[in-house]
Amino acid sequence: MPDAVPVDPIVAVAEAFRTHPLVAVADAHGNEQTHAFRLALIRDPRLAGVFNDVVVEFGTARYQDVMDRFISGEDVPYASLRRAWEDTTQFEFEWDLPVYEDFLRAIRAVNAARPPAQRLRVLLGDPPMDWENIRSTDDYLARMKAVDRDEHAVAVIRREVLAKNRRALVIYGGGHLFRKNAIPNAPDEWARGVVALLERPGTTSVFSIDPETRIPLTPAQANVASWPKPSLALLKGTALGQLRVTRPAQRLVRFEEQFDAVVYLGQPGEMTMSTMARAHCDDAEYMKMRLARLSLLPPPPGAPAALPELLRRSCAAAQH
Repeated sequence: MPDAVPVDPIVAVAEAFRTHPLVAVADAHGNEQTHAFRLALIRDPRLAGVFNDVVVEFGTARYQDVMDRFISGEDVPYASLRRAWEDTTQFEFEWDLPVYEDFLRAIRAVNAARPPAQRLRVLLGDPPMDWENIRSTDDYLARMKAVDRDEHAVAVIRREVLAKNRRALVIYGGGHLFRKNAIPNAPDEWARGVVALLERPGTTSVFSIDPETRIPLTPAQANVASWPKPSLALLKGTALGQLRVTRPAQRLVRFEEQFDAVVYLGQPGEMTMSTMARAHCDDAEYMKMRLARLSLLPPPPGAPAALPELLRRSCAAAQH
């Protein structure tokens, strides 16, 4: 089995858009190296005009009009803007980390320097959420039962991107981009995420990229450690593509079955995480809101602490 070969990721993404209307990049939530890679994709002049839209998980469609105005350069009150990422279906504080607001502001700045034909639109992929009517755990669970986050994102992509013959960069957590179901003996080998829902009907194809930050790649291909950072490599038919990406108790799924390409950003031990901004932690109204939402559900089994305590710890390490 030949080794995967590293190439310039900007050139590779441009090439992918020539044959795919959608290029999806997995988000390792809060990872700073992945954030830097995303910034390169929107800032590099070689990709100017190559894609039209950026579809993000970290924004609620309820505030699409607010985001449209902000991204186009209008003055938008910050109290309105921040609700786009603070009021998603997810009650955790991950989207409040500075890297996500920074990414949106970077797109606004890029648009200000580009001609109209090359400007980007940000599409908020998470379903609308009426937090003003959610006062209990039962309220939250009932609302979440009534929506399918991935199906909503797919509907947005079909309506705003594919139906208009546009091209989009899709930024979602890696689990939403899986093609294969890892559940043992599952009757359907397709996963239920965004990429699988888009590709299963056979009407479109997605070029999916995993900037892998957690799994060591060197056991499958030792020379990965010497690759430039960042580098992109195609996975199909390579030694790296054969790497198992599911746990032993799950169905065997190899790297090349889940993603088309990997981006190397460094070894797992070199990765760094964004921490809360000091301004958020000092904002009494924000802290009251987020701590109340974090208290809606108990921590999952094996969690190091209850979610409110994790926020307090993040604030203890907050950036000034």
